[in-house]
Amino acid sequence: MALELDASLLEILACPACHANLSVDYEAKELVCNSAKCALAFPIRNNIPIMLIDQARDTRLTRERT
Repeated sequence: MALELDASLLEILACPACHANLSVDYEAKELVCNSAKCALAFPIRNNIPIMLIDQARDTRLTRERT
């Protein structure tokens, strides 16, 4: 299933942890916080962003391992 998110939705969504803008990672099917201090990645399931902090992945941990 191809990832489809409405552009107007992306304009109003913000990171629930720090309120920064989000970018779409189409390959990982995630919305990623643009703040380097936060950098949480929120999963997108069935074209619905799951904007729950406890469901988010901390991308800083992934970057530190590589």
